[in-house]
Amino acid sequence: MDKENQYLRQYPDLMAGKKIMYVHGFGSSAQSGTVTMLQTLLPNATVIAEDLPIHPDEAMQLLRTMQQDEQPALIIGTSMGGMYTEQLTGTDRILVNPAFQMGDTMSKHGMVGKQTFQNPRKDGVQEFIVTKALVKEYEEVTTHNFEAIDDSERQRVYGLFGDADPLVHTFPLFSQHYPNAIRFHGEHRLTDKVALHYLLPVIRWIDDRQEGRERPVVYIDYATLHDSYGHATASMHKAYEFLLDNYSVYVVAPAPSNAPEHMQEVQAWVEEYLSAPAWNRVIFTNRLPLLYGDYYISPSPAPDFMGTTIVWGSDEFKTWEEIIVFFSRLGGQ
Repeated sequence: MDKENQYLRQYPDLMAGKKIMYVHGFGSSAQSGTVTMLQTLLPNATVIAEDLPIHPDEAMQLLRTMQQDEQPALIIGTSMGGMYTEQLTGTDRILVNPAFQMGDTMSKHGMVGKQTFQNPRKDGVQEFIVTKALVKEYEEVTTHNFEAIDDSERQRVYGLFGDADPLVHTFPLFSQHYPNAIRFHGEHRLTDKVALHYLLPVIRWIDDRQEGRERPVVYIDYATLHDSYGHATASMHKAYEFLLDNYSVYVVAPAPSNAPEHMQEVQAWVEEYLSAPAWNRVIFTNRLPLLYGDYYISPSPAPDFMGTTIVWGSDEFKTWEEIIVFFSRLGGQ
């Protein structure tokens, strides 16, 4: 794990009793730190992983056998593993920086010749050779990506893409086939920070859908999230993360009549400061009665809202800390 994020919080209720299959990247193994990270985050889930053969046909055969035998509830693949994972249809999947153009990536980034495995492998092998023939094998296997997509599959696959990834740039390609394409602030590697703020929320969405779980809805007025200079308000992040544990959280902003650039600015600010949990969860409206939910955190009274209004900045809720106390007493209700 990263030293700066070595004390990961645990989520014992998330994916509890389920199997998560992890598919590692090129030159790695089942001893990847990502496996340890997933086991730490999700202590009541079972994380399974195997060392992948170097030859892609053998790797795909192994993965399909694992998928059939283990029946995982979720498959997560990173880089090369993301490329393989896309082809494992019939299971909910998350692809992190998937290397859909693996042959080109190998040729362009010095992956030809003698290579050293990044992590220990069960067979004890430490080095391997990448030949031009092997590159051709990877070029061939990637031609099978996106072959078996229907409407159901489109909703079962999420892609996470680092906006500073120096190796893989497949966001546009993924977006041609799947709607759930999310950018994150980071590079190629799946760090603990990215896992907490991007991977984990997607896992929560998938787990909720699998369980038919409907969380109470909290709307937050965009005006309460920032000050007049556009800076995040104090303790806002803490409160937002707290609410996500038990609620479906949406951001509400006014809908301008003729300023679409304002909507883009709001969307960009929200995703910048609130990360993946806010992806596709900004609502632009001027008619509060249309919002069906349980709570609305607003800078002013909202008599038209059908649920409970919490007036941020009022005598009762002067700060986000007081809002945290209020919701902690509710116990997720």
